[in-house]
Amino acid sequence: MAKALKILVTGGTGYIGSHTAVDLIDNGLQVVSIDNQIRSKEMTVDRIESITQKPFTNYKTNLCDKEAVRKLFEKHEFDGIIHFAALKSVPESVEKPLLYYRNNLDSLINLLELAEEFGVKNFVFSSSCSVYGNTTDLPVTEETPFAPAESPYAHTKQVGEAIIRAQAKKSQGRFVLLRYFNPVGAHESGKLGEDTSELITAVVPRITGTAIGKFKEFTVFGTDYDTRDGTCVRDYIHVMDIANAHTKAIQYLNESKWPINHVEVFNLGTGNGVTVLEAIQSFEKVSGEKLSYKMGERRPGDVVAIYANNNKARQALGWEIKRDLDSMMATAWQWEKLMAGE
Repeated sequence: MAKALKILVTGGTGYIGSHTAVDLIDNGLQVVSIDNQIRSKEMTVDRIESITQKPFTNYKTNLCDKEAVRKLFEKHEFDGIIHFAALKSVPESVEKPLLYYRNNLDSLINLLELAEEFGVKNFVFSSSCSVYGNTTDLPVTEETPFAPAESPYAHTKQVGEAIIRAQAKKSQGRFVLLRYFNPVGAHESGKLGEDTSELITAVVPRITGTAIGKFKEFTVFGTDYDTRDGTCVRDYIHVMDIANAHTKAIQYLNESKWPINHVEVFNLGTGNGVTVLEAIQSFEKVSGEKLSYKMGERRPGDVVAIYANNNKARQALGWEIKRDLDSMMATAWQWEKLMAGE
């Protein structure tokens, strides 16, 4: 029997990282996490163990501390890396751009250097649809040119991709860049989801947080966009569908006959654009709750509309989208209610 692949997941107790860890483990892979937990909680480790019924190890180390991370590479022999760890709030990045550039880029550079030094050949980078900027080319394909980044956060993803492409030319590794759209929802067990703290500005956790009473009301930022109801359009995709794409990407890299230096890009979205008001309507339908919301001004850093062409990921990775918008909202609401009861 072949030895299970051992994968380093950075940001493994964060939102997407923790769901991906579950999917990796459920598919027979070993996972080691590194997450300093400045934006996640220690209880996530217990939640992952409860779902998978397997022990889960997280090292509470800062990826910007290269020598501390080196000790992890000396202790474990990794078959691949999935790099999530990054600060991700668009408004915060506008307010604190240098924090975002230092954290998101220093951590990536350290990882790439250590991957090369220790011969880790398979590297998956958590990118974002924000790299496309305010593109008018819809649906977005992997070949859609980048428009100027709308926020420092988005720019760190553009620069991160450029760093990987430059390094790949001199590397012994192979790389996948996953540009995903708007991950939402929670694990179907109800035991794992997104931390809906004050800093969260994403639409779905703000909707569920408002409905549970955590926030006074929900604000729809911008009502005069050139969309079907005047509000922003996003491609929402269930977090477990996103998680499974990372598992498939690692398997694809490991099994592939690609030469070294190779970089491949995949969009991860449903292909369906949903307005903010349509997201609210879906939530109200599945929850039976009436959301308190108001219409507000546009928010700096927001893109008008973006949704994916996902043909490449479906064909090359064998990736499937299994959950619809109502499922995204139902699982997000289930998770929110669990959090409120703890």
